[in-house]
Amino acid sequence: MPEHHRLLTASDPAPVRVLRENGTSDIFLTADHAGWLIPAALGDLGVPAAERLRHIAWDIGIAGVTERLSELLDATAILQAYSRLVIDCNRHPSWDSAMPEISEYTVVPGNRTLTEADKAARAAAIFTPYHDRIRALLDARAHRRTVLIAMHSFTPSFKGESRAMQIGVLYDKDPRLANILLDLLRQEGDLIVGDNAPYALGDHTDYSVPTHGHRRGLAHVEIEIRQDLIAEPEGQVAWARRLARLFTAADERLKAA
Repeated sequence: MPEHHRLLTASDPAPVRVLRENGTSDIFLTADHAGWLIPAALGDLGVPAAERLRHIAWDIGIAGVTERLSELLDATAILQAYSRLVIDCNRHPSWDSAMPEISEYTVVPGNRTLTEADKAARAAAIFTPYHDRIRALLDARAHRRTVLIAMHSFTPSFKGESRAMQIGVLYDKDPRLANILLDLLRQEGDLIVGDNAPYALGDHTDYSVPTHGHRRGLAHVEIEIRQDLIAEPEGQVAWARRLARLFTAADERLKAA
């Protein structure tokens, strides 16, 4: 089926998954890169199977951590199901990085000759429904306090550079929650904690937190967990338990500030 037609068919999974829509927690979780799926109409984008399961395609382990956090906190969570090689839901569709021709060192042949109609079809099928759902859920909570936490994971090494930190706390214009979490994470005593590392968050590198957090005036933060620590269910459980405790403590400090 040509990509300029409707991209997702009845046989393709929905692009958005919502957990605990009516959760009681003030914390609201998002996972932009939770999935590795590719619409059937796009085949495999010309990317070998082993590459499609690497970090270039999704945030390994973050779906499991987010699912367990949602349960432990009774928090609403929204997860995106498709690979960021199709479209990166933490990038504006107009950015070159939204549908990369090369990711790290891997060429993505299915992204090399995209027309504007092709790009619009991907945005309409995946990006827009995901962010529209986040907006709708946040609009429905407008009468109550909400703290936005964007969940991500990062690879232990990138282009030959090793990353020793286990977790990173990302922020930009509003450091309130980030500063509290940085303090709590450092107090754990067994963690190397990244302060705006391994990435820095900003309007020109990220879409979700600036759009749904900063512009709404919500307290917010982006969390990055090293993927080798959460690739398996045991690690996902352990990190969800730790973060549920720390997020709860951080939120109590935030409310008291």
